[in-house]
Amino acid sequence: MSMGVVRVRGTVNLRGEVRDTLELLRLSRPNHCVVVPPREAYLGMLHKAKDYITWGELRPEVLSKLLALRGRLTGNRPLTENYVKEVLGFPSIDALAENIVKGDVEASGLNGVKPVFRLSPPRKGYERIKRPYADSGALGYRGEAINDLLLRMLE
Repeated sequence: MSMGVVRVRGTVNLRGEVRDTLELLRLSRPNHCVVVPPREAYLGMLHKAKDYITWGELRPEVLSKLLALRGRLTGNRPLTENYVKEVLGFPSIDALAENIVKGDVEASGLNGVKPVFRLSPPRKGYERIKRPYADSGALGYRGEAINDLLLRMLE
């Protein structure tokens, strides 16, 4: 099951190895989101940058909404149903999202689709951005609750 990763904090006082990890994840700014497969290499990267990001397992309907509203093509054009049908070969954005969540397709490997989603800050804000999610904060692993955060960022 693919995971959604959102950068929460900025770049001030950022250690070099964490900065490099965030660059590899393509999270250059706060409120940017990427979708990664649950591989050991990615999990290690997530744990290294856990003090600056939050992540969890995506539901297909949330990823579908994310692709439809914030998915971008090269040239900053919006991702459309026609592009998904004609170029990517999926019947709809919902089918594409389902395949990404299952792990059949990688989101970063889609032809012409940008791997980063630029989102707004969440409605009613983040929880405390210097504490882990387990301590009523916004950082680190949050499981299924990432879907609620992403929906608040899409409103």
